[in-house]
Amino acid sequence: MNSAKRITTPKKLLKSKWTAVTPSHKEKHFMVTKLIVPEQAEQAIEYIEIEAVHSKRVQQIAWQTLNDSSIWLQGWV
Repeated sequence: MNSAKRITTPKKLLKSKWTAVTPSHKEKHFMVTKLIVPEQAEQAIEYIEIEAVHSKRVQQIAWQTLNDSSIWLQGWV
């Protein structure tokens, strides 16, 4: 399989699609729906919200987690 491209900025993640390597609760495909902006503008974005396509369940995760190819694959695979 080809190597995963490392994400360097969370600002490009909005509306991006992801596949969970190990799905749980029949949730395999996700979309980034929101960037969690810190209260202080000079702080970097650390968290995003992802929504499961199947159940519409929303969860917050650290955006850097998406760089771990043992957990997430970019796109809907």
